[in-house]
Amino acid sequence: MTSPNQNIYTVSRLNAEVRLLLENEMGIVWLVGEISNLTVPVSGHWYFTLKDSRAQVKCAMFKGNNRRVTFKPANGNQVLVRARLSLYEPRGDYQIIVESMQPEGDGMLQQQFDQLKMNLAAEGLFAASNKQPLPEQPKRVGIITSKTGAALHDILHVLKRRDPSLPVVIYPTQVQGKDAAIQIAQAIGRANSRDECDVLIVGRGGGSLEDLWCFNEEIVARTIAASSIPIVSAVGHEVDVTIADFVADVRAPTPSAAAELVSRDTSVRAQQYSQRADRLKHVLSRHLSRSQERLTRLQHRLAMHHPQARLQQQAQQFDELERRLYQSMRTQLQTQAQRLDRASQRLDRFSPANQLPGLNAQLGYTEQRLIESMRQQLRQQQHKLALQMETLDAVSPLATLARGYSITRGSNNEVIRTQDDVKSGDRITTVLSSGEIQSTVI
Repeated sequence: MTSPNQNIYTVSRLNAEVRLLLENEMGIVWLVGEISNLTVPVSGHWYFTLKDSRAQVKCAMFKGNNRRVTFKPANGNQVLVRARLSLYEPRGDYQIIVESMQPEGDGMLQQQFDQLKMNLAAEGLFAASNKQPLPEQPKRVGIITSKTGAALHDILHVLKRRDPSLPVVIYPTQVQGKDAAIQIAQAIGRANSRDECDVLIVGRGGGSLEDLWCFNEEIVARTIAASSIPIVSAVGHEVDVTIADFVADVRAPTPSAAAELVSRDTSVRAQQYSQRADRLKHVLSRHLSRSQERLTRLQHRLAMHHPQARLQQQAQQFDELERRLYQSMRTQLQTQAQRLDRASQRLDRFSPANQLPGLNAQLGYTEQRLIESMRQQLRQQQHKLALQMETLDAVSPLATLARGYSITRGSNNEVIRTQDDVKSGDRITTVLSSGEIQSTVI
């Protein structure tokens, strides 16, 4: 019997299993939306929100993928992203992990191109077994392009230079715009129904992906594949690749090169070698395309089970912790700054510099009081000294002498107090208040 506790999930286990469900069940998705809340921390990862008028979803694009983005995203950009669904386990946030990003317009066209290419390849329209060889010596060449374009001029110039006797039939058509694909398909059908040419050149000069888009339309691809006349695709420059190039029997890098392929020349072997090399390039291109698709599938499977997924989760968690740490440090710094400000204010209040004027005033007051006290003490001491001098003067021998008294001293300068202190013949000195008198005792 199953224990009820076995059905109880922890939050961590629940989030982990939900993340695996999202990543394994949904796989790769394409998503269009507007970028908002874009943040780029020091780790180099991108975090943003994709939104439309009714909803939004959180996104993360790690720096291993965002290095391949060819433009600098900003808030408000409309983009097309290729991503896988996931869950940021620590917060339980549903999010998408973006693997590639393009501006919305170019991205939508590129997505349609890849989808149609995959569908047609799965049907076998690109298979080498369906390719028709070009005639070694064509009797008449058909050209399907604009009658006013530079591509027609280039083709005719090369044909005239290489084989002036080769007849040419021109099937004029639009090669740009919304009606171009239908007109190109009709021109191919018209050439097949007339059966007047044994090889067709279909193409135009170079341009943007949008300019060349009519050669990526399904109707053109299927019409080329159904043609009984061998077709050389000559669309744009050498770097331009269209669906028509994959379906056509031979792909020429430029309109002039297409004219080289279908025209006679003295070096026939070189022409055959070029054709075979071109076929080999197509075979290699198809092989590389299939290998790339297989590699993409394997990469997706690896991404779902690779430790990198966990590392990306941890990288995102690290960025979150870094943000929280920065916020905490900023809060602490603000708190310490406020405490420092309060302490500074208190210090200002008790600063000796601020207290010095009051202390100086108090010192001046105390000094005045001290001076006054000393003056009072001096007056008291002077008065007391005057009294003592008066008392001393009253008992002074000089004062006694001044009243008519005198002092008599013997020869040994001792004071004579009685008559017994002298004898006849002694010399004595009498001190008066003014002067002295020397006498002899008789």
